[in-house]
Amino acid sequence: MLPKIEKPIYDLTLPLSGKTIQFTPFTVKEQKILLMALEANDVQSMERNIFQVLSNCTITENLDIKSLPLVDVEYYFLHLRARSVGEIVENKYICNNMVDGKECGNVMDVKVNLLEIQPTIKENISDKIKLTDRILVKLNYPEFGLIQRVKNADNVTDFAFNMMVESIDYIHDGEQFYYAKEIPPEELVDFVESLNQAQFAKIEEFFDNLPRLEKQINMKCGKCGFEHKINVEGIESFFD
Repeated sequence: MLPKIEKPIYDLTLPLSGKTIQFTPFTVKEQKILLMALEANDVQSMERNIFQVLSNCTITENLDIKSLPLVDVEYYFLHLRARSVGEIVENKYICNNMVDGKECGNVMDVKVNLLEIQPTIKENISDKIKLTDRILVKLNYPEFGLIQRVKNADNVTDFAFNMMVESIDYIHDGEQFYYAKEIPPEELVDFVESLNQAQFAKIEEFFDNLPRLEKQINMKCGKCGFEHKINVEGIESFFD
């Protein structure tokens, strides 16, 4: 029987849920799963395969990956990729600065350390939305599994609306808490549809300002000297 190669174990604390998990780097087997998703050039296949890879590499027992906030899953994947392939991702950007009426066109090599990327969280955005003097809605960050469930909506408007409804944690009327998991889905839909535009806008603001993984890279073009500020955002920027 061939010998088995021991794999290191890493600890990681997820930024939104605060959960501490253990994982091992992915192997050639998982790398093939990711390559298949990349070749399919399909977002749904990519997300499904990322979930499969994370499940294969997670040591922590009873961790429901689909119930984690989406940003936690993205953060986990970046760290898994960093520990499996390498911390540094190299991308290329073209300098579009205009010089004498022409685009510079210089190709710049940009290196990003995945372990340095942290989610941006706006402190002035609360997950507790006061709709009236009496009624308050508590929202959850959208779960990874929720994105999978609502993405089949007929249009962008339906997608956004469904995500809002399914992200409700509870409704408080000043006296009683109404937890979404105990309320029929159609009642939640009726509740959200009954809001006026100002109230609905408060909920939209929360989703418009969800935490996201991003990093600004400052670099100088070696050809024309233009100072670039490149914003790298989302795991698709590091999916190679």
